[in-house]
Amino acid sequence: MGVAAGAFGAHSLEGRVSADALAIFDTAARYHMLHALGLILLGLAAARWPDAAWRWPGLLMLCGVAVFSGTLYALSLSGIGWLGAITPIGGGALIAGWLWAGWIALTRT
Repeated sequence: MGVAAGAFGAHSLEGRVSADALAIFDTAARYHMLHALGLILLGLAAARWPDAAWRWPGLLMLCGVAVFSGTLYALSLSGIGWLGAITPIGGGALIAGWLWAGWIALTRT
């Protein structure tokens, strides 16, 4: 989905939205794809070191991507400024997911 969003932004939005909105959309797509890879790594870690605790960082990352990238996608396409106030909640979930995954890796592997 992140690749599709990035392609949509690169090929369909240029010239239709402002340069600032395009940059916001690009940031959303970049974080979307990066955290998709993070979720794959979490799945591989969970397969290698079975522990139910791995699902919590994955859930945080999944929710974080939905909120962070989702609000940025919506902001860039709609121009509704208050959506930007919600974006940091998603960013916090992404950070928490990475920190939790690191904690699990350090203490249980």
